Amino acid sequence: MTGGESAVNQVETDRGIAQGELTKPSARFCHRQVETHDGVCLHVITAGDEDAPLVVLLHGFPEDCFGWRHQITPLVEAGFRVWVPDQRGYGESDRLPRVRDYALDRLSDDVVDLIDAAGVERAAVVGHDWGAAVAWWTAARHPARITRLGILNVPHPMAMERALLRSPAQMLRSWYIVFFQIPWLPEWLIGLRRGALVARTLRGSSRPGTFTDADLEHYRAAWSRPGALRAMIHWYRSAARRHSRLEDPQIHCPVRILWGVRDAFLGVELAHASLEHCDAGELTLFENATHWLQHEEPDAVNRALIDFLSDDRTAP
Repeated sequence: MTGGESAVNQVETDRGIAQGELTKPSARFCHRQVETHDGVCLHVITAGDEDAPLVVLLHGFPEDCFGWRHQITPLVEAGFRVWVPDQRGYGESDRLPRVRDYALDRLSDDVVDLIDAAGVERAAVVGHDWGAAVAWWTAARHPARITRLGILNVPHPMAMERALLRSPAQMLRSWYIVFFQIPWLPEWLIGLRRGALVARTLRGSSRPGTFTDADLEHYRAAWSRPGALRAMIHWYRSAARRHSRLEDPQIHCPVRILWGVRDAFLGVELAHASLEHCDAGELTLFENATHWLQHEEPDAVNRALIDFLSDDRTAP
């Protein structure tokens, strides 16, 4: 492939995942393979009218596209076109061997490649956890390609960097980032018993009933793929090695931050600090939600996203 090109190949339509159902039956969706400009094959779920405004949903650690199952149908029914990738290293997308393959510059370039593959110039991007970090980075690095930015429970990269340097409380909450820098040991440990430790962490850090046995089985099957856990942890290793830098960290497009206050990993003060890096930012707090906001409060999150994205839907 030549530089700047992306290829889309529809490989199967109307295929469900996790017990045969991605989301409500009213949403028809396709599974596609998109090849990025550097040859990485990304698995993408797509839904909605091809003429509708595009929204790209980016998952975080340790999930995959299944993490947005509650949002796809409502967004499509509200008049949006939705693309949901397994980001590189996750799910059915390619797993790359080198730490530098997961630099934020490359991850944000993947988002632009998806927008190109969809055949449009600009799109709204919504991210949760690591997906939110990629969304922030993409909006800062490629401002002309992003119309609106939706963020769930991860701060702006500069706000996170300051907290890790200055906040003892956040340092303690982020202990696992340091642990993940150790070679091979983290992926071996969390891979024991098909990811039992990560599954317990998901349940222990969320409201009761948030993750069903079926949900966890989907994720545990994904984590059990060869090289999957190492690829997922390489995201943290690359970030710590600072493979990417932003020339202008300010976000110029409209931003809506949705934040579960009971997040066990990230303090709510980081949400407020992130607004300093936005020309037009809004913050909505969910007092009874945790880090796993879109799972725990799907209806409220969907309403907030649809309201925020509606200007793109109605634009001529």
